[in-house]
Amino acid sequence: MWHANFVHLHVHSEYSLLDGACRITELVAQAKKHKMPALAITDHGVMYGVIQFYKEAIKQGIKPIIGCEMYLAPRSRFDKSSKNKETPFHLILLVKNNEGYRNLIKLVTLSYLEGFYYKPRIDQEILKEYSSGLIALSACLKGEIPQYILQKDIKKAKEVALNFIKIFGEDNFYLELQKNGIPEQEVVNENLVKISQELSIPVVASNDIHYIKKEDARAHEILLCIQTATNLDDPKRLKFATDEFYFNSPEEMNEKFSAIPQAIQNTVHIAEKCNLEINFRQAKLPEFKVPADYNTNSYLKELCYKGLKERFPEVTNELQERLEYELSVIKKMEFDPYFLIVWDFVRYAKEKGIMVGPGRGSSPGSLVAYCLKITNINPLVYGLLFERFLNPERISMPDFDIDFCYERREEVIEYVSKKYGKDKVAQIITFGTMAARAAVRDVGRALGIPYARVDTVAKMIPWEPNITIEKALKMESRIQELLKNDEEVKKLIETASSLEGLARHASTHAAGIVLSREPLTNYVPLQKNAEGEISTQYAMAELEELGLLKMDFLGLRTLTVISKSLEIIKHTRGEEVDINNLTLDDQKVYKMLSKGNCVGIFQLESEGMRDLVKRLKPESIEDITALLALYRPGPLGSGMIEDFINRKKGMVEIKYLHPRLESILKETYGVIVYQEQVMKIASELAGFSLGQADILRKAIGKKQKVVMEKQRELFMKGAQKNNLKKNTAAEIFDLINYFAGYGFNKSHSVSYAFISYQTAYLKTHYAVEYMTSLLTSIMGNNDKVALYIKECRDMNIEILPPDINQSLVNFTVVGEKVIRFGLAAIKNVGEKAIKNIIKERKKNSNFTSLHDFCQRVDLRIVNKRVIESLIKCGAFDSLGAKRSQLLAILDLALKDGQEYQKSQKNGQTSIFDLFKENNPNKTSNNYPDQLPDILEVSKKELLAMEKEMLGLYISYHPLHDYQDKLKKIITSTSAELANLPDKSKVILAGVIGNFKRKSTKNGNLMVFITLEDLEGTVEVIVFPKVYEESKELIKKDEMVIIEGGLDVTEGKRKIIAEKISLLDKYLENKKFISKEKAIKQDLSNQLHLEINSYYNNETNILIRLKEIFCSYPGKSQVVLHFKNKDKTLLHLIGEKYLVNISEKLKEEIGNILGKDKIWTEDVLKNDTDYD
Repeated sequence: MWHANFVHLHVHSEYSLLDGACRITELVAQAKKHKMPALAITDHGVMYGVIQFYKEAIKQGIKPIIGCEMYLAPRSRFDKSSKNKETPFHLILLVKNNEGYRNLIKLVTLSYLEGFYYKPRIDQEILKEYSSGLIALSACLKGEIPQYILQKDIKKAKEVALNFIKIFGEDNFYLELQKNGIPEQEVVNENLVKISQELSIPVVASNDIHYIKKEDARAHEILLCIQTATNLDDPKRLKFATDEFYFNSPEEMNEKFSAIPQAIQNTVHIAEKCNLEINFRQAKLPEFKVPADYNTNSYLKELCYKGLKERFPEVTNELQERLEYELSVIKKMEFDPYFLIVWDFVRYAKEKGIMVGPGRGSSPGSLVAYCLKITNINPLVYGLLFERFLNPERISMPDFDIDFCYERREEVIEYVSKKYGKDKVAQIITFGTMAARAAVRDVGRALGIPYARVDTVAKMIPWEPNITIEKALKMESRIQELLKNDEEVKKLIETASSLEGLARHASTHAAGIVLSREPLTNYVPLQKNAEGEISTQYAMAELEELGLLKMDFLGLRTLTVISKSLEIIKHTRGEEVDINNLTLDDQKVYKMLSKGNCVGIFQLESEGMRDLVKRLKPESIEDITALLALYRPGPLGSGMIEDFINRKKGMVEIKYLHPRLESILKETYGVIVYQEQVMKIASELAGFSLGQADILRKAIGKKQKVVMEKQRELFMKGAQKNNLKKNTAAEIFDLINYFAGYGFNKSHSVSYAFISYQTAYLKTHYAVEYMTSLLTSIMGNNDKVALYIKECRDMNIEILPPDINQSLVNFTVVGEKVIRFGLAAIKNVGEKAIKNIIKERKKNSNFTSLHDFCQRVDLRIVNKRVIESLIKCGAFDSLGAKRSQLLAILDLALKDGQEYQKSQKNGQTSIFDLFKENNPNKTSNNYPDQLPDILEVSKKELLAMEKEMLGLYISYHPLHDYQDKLKKIITSTSAELANLPDKSKVILAGVIGNFKRKSTKNGNLMVFITLEDLEGTVEVIVFPKVYEESKELIKKDEMVIIEGGLDVTEGKRKIIAEKISLLDKYLENKKFISKEKAIKQDLSNQLHLEINSYYNNETNILIRLKEIFCSYPGKSQVVLHFKNKDKTLLHLIGEKYLVNISEKLKEEIGNILGKDKIWTEDVLKNDTDYD
């Protein structure tokens, strides 16, 4: 086959973050289009895209050349002094073979771990050590040789060139020529050709590709603006000198270098030298040392049978067969060490008292994992499948994701690092991409388009998973209209589309850890992040493809909450709760959940989930499992949940397409909820092995059309062979195909249902201890603290402010239904100060006065700022003094305390000691305070102090006095905003917390306010016009009414203020309109439904209608027309069941009553009297 005579060797992909704009697939496709035999990737200082590029090139029939544009320190890589901040030189390195690949990995790793100073840098020392197997090019104008040429130091340029020849060898160093329209480049080229001739160093042509097409130069300019946080109007912004940094065709390159043809020919010669073969899928599992006389397989088997006997009182044939089958698959796939590694660190965690979750992901489907006590879910009881976890017919690494107590997760990682070697363990990189809305916002800023305009366009993009601009254009006609009629928006959308999906930034995966048999740098480049953690430069999928062991060590806050709750219960009640062996049929637990009392319950506390729990009324762990599987966007939008609930309540008859489906679908009332059910149907009805069934399940989930067609054919054949009729088989497959798209992993759902039940059990039976632990876990998140305090009060649990003589570090149980704030919640009171206070109190009894306190604590740690904070939040209130008095004598108390401590240190007797000698209680320093006769500060000031120090109001909220009046004014609380759609008109009352003024582009002031009400906080944006009208009102702790519109951006809710009023003034001037009447006045129409009273199942119909009304909350009232022969009775449904009238709502009701029984009427015109 004929190939072009040119290969691009200097190429930047999107992984030259916010600099390269070439998507890897498009890049390789361009090389293929031009019949190039090979293509290189040389991103700036990193190897992020190497594996993806390698695989894509092989896939498209192009030879991949792996490389990197390195940064070379002028002196040593260790030289990081600000005095010698010299710009590093660029140097292109290309991999010839496997040795070169390993050396490039070493160099890139060391550039981060040892040489990082603004950029990841190497130096001559390590370049010499790791040069074997590499080809070097002198790079662009920022290369060392070009830089000396531009400085007219040709002698030095030649010395450097000869040094590179010495490092890499005569055939492995080339002088790089570029033709990009930059005048300095022509000067460099001319001199490079002369050096080439004088020193017999070959030249090579490149084009320093940063984008694919010439017309992409503008989009690339904007990408650079995003990188540097500038816009196109900024004269100082970073920009390329010309628009020539695109993927030039071979013809263009030949024309540019017609006078130097050898520069073109050498690109092919280099490509021929580069022959790297990366070894995929060969497992590189760490070595697990087993006791003498065992191998990994026999030791695993021994542990499993030991666990089997401990887990099951009777080992049945079924259990033994299942265990032997799983062990045989594990042995065949050579994953014995993997299971032993996981068993070992889970065992370590449990032995150290670190709480481990019952399971996560698909691993609870394994009996081996259950016997090893890696999981705590019996897979046979819940019908979980091993093949969902480890499929013998689809070779891939199994996936053990383990949840640990989030406070102690690092201890487990540290154990693993020490056991297998720190050089064999690292965290995993992940890449954030420019998603649709973010791309529009980023590009809008770069183009200098006003924020409000960009925001309007961005918010037109539907809020749904995996949305793209292309999809949004098809879904949203308003964007299409703007594209036609507005040039600015057209430019914005087109540019955002060209950059959408590009990698934007690198970060560390929240939980991913990779382990290796050998040092990781034999396989993967590493880097150090800003926090000093070592992470890989390859993402999780690439590591798995390389055969490395990756695992998720997840820190789950709920496990910490449970663990602390058990400690508190043991301390306060002397009871030891065996949380992993609870009875799962506790009716008190299900009764609490069915009422919707789910605040603080794992996975069930969101408002939407609480509503669903109330409707479904769970009665078993299976019901909770289904809840967790169903509460996702797909099922929520498909009507599956309503169908499930109606079937559970007997409102819809449960039918099965074939009798053999009943045993599989009975637990979910005939609805396919779980992926495991899909697998069982394929296995039992079509004769699939469970491994084959897993392939079908995956194909449906990923919508792989080609695979699906083949699977359908196999299913039809198998089903008919199993005596199913052709049309029945087809119906069942279509049913699978429909529901499996929404199906969820039951193994994961049942594991998390266990945690939901455990938290519900603790809240039901040990409410004070559980809420104490819960409050401690979110200390610092004021919204959550406020929510849980409100829940405590609803449960008649008293919350007390901090107290100097009773508080510990965290929230503490101090009575049967009483919780005390911890000292750690107080602003300015650090860990050392708290430890000192508690230590002194325990050693020498309670503090009796401020003077007593100041003489006993270490005033170097417990300084004036700390004590002032303690007084302000009320921690000294129990001593009987007013806060105003204590603040007035604080300086004197500190002075006396310092003098006392100084005299004690010098061995002198103070005046206080003279009195102490006459005190029979020698351990108690009873030094009373001489308090001035002054008034206490106002109630408002006391609350402000409390808020300042604790972040929220504890003893009393300023809005409490207004609660009844506010009900008649506001349309929503901060918490209720979650239920409202974007652009809803709202009226809120609250206290102004923090606020920040900001100058707009035009020099006008606007302000961002944190508004707090009784249920939480919300951000309020006040644009210049409204700010100008209300700037005198915007003060900290001021109570205000805010009228405005709800702004929902990427899931976050804010209020755009239209009017701000002082609360008291608003109440004086405003005519009270009840919240209910306000809603009625907003109604534009009512929904009318006709129900024939001769229906036998009228009650069932009404129950079903009620469920539908709950699913479509809104502002429109429902009127029922009960018809009985010639008589009609009208009934107006209560405000609780206001609906949002939509076609979908009408369709659902029409399915019950008939479409002709539904209509709408204007509320103002209808003067009918209702019963």
